[in-house]
Amino acid sequence: MSLRPARLRLSDLARLGGYGLRSRPLRAVLSALGIAIGIAAMTAVVGISASSRADLDQELAQLGTNMLTVSPGNTMFGKQATLPDESVAMIKRIGPVQSATATGMLSDTYAYRNDRIPAAQSGGLSVLAAKLDLLKTVGGTLDHGAWLNAATDRYPAVVLGATAAERLGNVPAVYIGGRWWVVVGVLQNVLLAPELDSAVLMGWPAATTYLGFDGHPTTVYTRSVESRVEAVRAVLAPTANPSAPGAVQVSKPSDALAARRATNAAFDALLLGLGGVALLVGGIGVANTMVISVLERRSEIGLRRSQGATKGQVRTQFVAESLLLSLLGGAFGALLGYLVTGMYATTQKWPTVVPLWVLAGGVGATVVIGAIAGLYPAIRAARLSPTEALAAT
Repeated sequence: MSLRPARLRLSDLARLGGYGLRSRPLRAVLSALGIAIGIAAMTAVVGISASSRADLDQELAQLGTNMLTVSPGNTMFGKQATLPDESVAMIKRIGPVQSATATGMLSDTYAYRNDRIPAAQSGGLSVLAAKLDLLKTVGGTLDHGAWLNAATDRYPAVVLGATAAERLGNVPAVYIGGRWWVVVGVLQNVLLAPELDSAVLMGWPAATTYLGFDGHPTTVYTRSVESRVEAVRAVLAPTANPSAPGAVQVSKPSDALAARRATNAAFDALLLGLGGVALLVGGIGVANTMVISVLERRSEIGLRRSQGATKGQVRTQFVAESLLLSLLGGAFGALLGYLVTGMYATTQKWPTVVPLWVLAGGVGATVVIGAIAGLYPAIRAARLSPTEALAAT
């Protein structure tokens, strides 16, 4: 007959931990609730902040934080340079670039309400050839009508900018280059590209066919991965015009990008601090509960020791209780924090954003801290001798 103590399986530990909590349900519930409130507070603060940041990111994105423009500069002789016809296609090959499009200025070409207006009275409107994906890249929207498509960009059809529509009036067609061009749509003001407001936009093929457009883009609009905007800017000039990168002008990133990053850094520091405080409070609650549990259960510990339970088994039992208590409190707290975040974000009309690392990390960190917090009471319980524990009853 072996005198070695039986080894506890995971199922045995789970039952022992559950028994310890069930024997004092009110204290266990209150302790788990304390942990849950701490984790819920952390989750809600992080979730609400993340939801607010997501809403702010959407607003800042409308300011063009990831948009850069490329335009021709001057040659070394002081003359106006041109961008190659294939510059847009080459820019699209840059990895972080998400989209690239262009407009081309038609020099000495003007739009009029009718064919009887003197040529000098152009109204300051520009005539631009436009790529079909221009509207999506610059974040433009239609006031009414339709944008150019694969059919209308090959024929005499135009879309008017908001200012151009006001100056030309509600006309069904405009007179350009000795030909009538049908107005198929009118844009709203384009915040990211205000130069389009006073422009008459036509398809690239139509401008080439009917007005002799040379095909050289005069403004290239790019959207890039936000974290790589500076890196993209550094290579835009040599990519757009490899033979003369010095004759290319590239805009600077929006000031809103720096503000956005500063805001994100401040949020991250705040969230880490609040999360640490919440976890510390939860750990102290677990430690307090387990210390009191050891003091109240000396007779149980003495009885188990007298029946052959080893110090390791007693220590493991109390650590298992601490883990189970932390796990229950952490899981409930994460769920509660998610629900609070969802309700608050809905009232503010924000997107509900709770990072997965917050939910998983909150529960995981609670379990780890619970194990650490329960280790001292477990060691203390294991050190009690059977006679000392039974004598204390």
